[in-house]
Order: sequence, then C-alpha cells, then structure tokens
Amino acid sequence: MKRPSLFLFLLLFISANNSAQTVQDPAFAEKLHGLLDTRVPSVDVSHVNERAIFLDAREPEEYGVSHIRNARAIGYKDLDLNVIKDLPKDAAIIVYCSVGYRSQKVTEKLLEAGYTNVRNLYGGIFEWVNSGHSVVDQKGTTQRVHTYNKNWSKWLQKGEKVW
Repeated sequence: MKRPSLFLFLLLFISANNSAQTVQDPAFAEKLHGLLDTRVPSVDVSHVNERAIFLDAREPEEYGVSHIRNARAIGYKDLDLNVIKDLPKDAAIIVYCSVGYRSQKVTEKLLEAGYTNVRNLYGGIFEWVNSGHSVVDQKGTTQRVHTYNKNWSKWLQKGEKVW
C-alpha cells in the first residue's frame, strides 16, 4: 500500500487553511469581502475547533440575547482584557461579533497584546447560526440572535432576529 506523498499532505493542509474565509451566502460573502481585512487571521465556521475559547466582541445587550455556548463577553467599545488574564498567551482563541468587523479589531488588539493563537470568526455569529450551530441565553439554547440593527438583520438567514 502506497502512502500519500508529502506534496498531497501539504496541498490538503494549505487548501484547508486557505478556505478560512468563506460563508454560505454569496451576497454576504461579497459584503464581508469589502468590510474585513484579509491580513487578520480568521477561521471559517466549518473549520472551528470547538475546544477553542470563544470571546464575544459585541455589546452586553447583544451578548444577553444570545451567544456561543461558554463564550466570554470581552466587549468592543469597552474592551476588557481582564476577561482573559487567566489564559496562556498561546491559548486557542476565537473572537466573534455579528459579522466579523468588531471581532477583527479585537483580534488585532489581542495579537498586539501578545496572544499568538487568535482567530476572527469569519461571518461572525450570523454565519455560526446560518450554518446550523446553536446559541444560548441565560435559560439555555435559543433561536434568538441580536442582529445589531434592522439593516444588518438581512444577513441572518436562520433564527429569530432581535435588534
């Protein structure tokens, strides 16, 4: 039996890592393409390591409506790095917000603070829910998702829109 070549392994590895910037809806993908900086490390929902630590970069009222299970609210306007002072600098961290813009800025700040394994969730919580992943509130699993405002709510295809 022939073993796969190193070339094939590298090709698969590179393909998996280069697909980190995709979303299901082509119109949403186009919107994100103009909004996000591709130089900031990101991860596609389909490539998320669910053992990573999730940080929610939305406002407290957005987090209160729903968030990814076990996510820590770190904020955006009032970014609070004390939320992660217990984490090693090489911890696997995924930062998210509604679509990825605010979390991209927080990801940059965490990298500047010395965290080395930080990724922005491309498409944010909208893509998380659109891809069939669940979110929670204080009572447990919920369908409600804060969509920031009415205009941004069009990008949430599943769940109950709240703004």
